[in-house]
Order: sequence, then structure tokens, then C-alpha cells
Amino acid sequence: MPLKKDPKGGATNSDGTISTMYCSHCYEDGKFKQPDMAVVQMQDFVKWKMKELGFPGFLGGFFTKRIPKLERWKNQ
Repeated sequence: MPLKKDPKGGATNSDGTISTMYCSHCYEDGKFKQPDMAVVQMQDFVKWKMKELGFPGFLGGFFTKRIPKLERWKNQ
């Protein structure tokens, strides 16, 4: 999700600062809300969340293409 569209302005790190890497839907207090979620599951979740927020479907596909390259999944 584009962080500008995050209702909380981004996720929170363990020290309470705003994360510039992750949104509040998947990351909170320095931890992932669904730590065992696979890349494909996250892509589906993001597409669904973006559609719920009124984004066109093609944008969901566009934004989820980069998810496998996020730091969270670099070692998988």
C-alpha cells in the first residue's frame, strides 16, 4: 500500500517511530502482524485491501509486483 494512503501514516517501529518501509496493515510495534504469511498471500492481501480502498484492480497488480523484493522476503 502506498504509505501516503495508510490511515495511520505508516506502521510503527519498536521505538514508536513511523516505519518508512511498511504499512500499518502488516507491521506494528516493530513486528509483522502475520509473520508466517507467504509472498503470494501478501500480494493477494494487498490487492484486496487496495480494492477495498477504491483503487482500480490494475493498480493492485502493479503495486504487488515489488512485494517479493521487500526486505521481509529477501532471504526466502
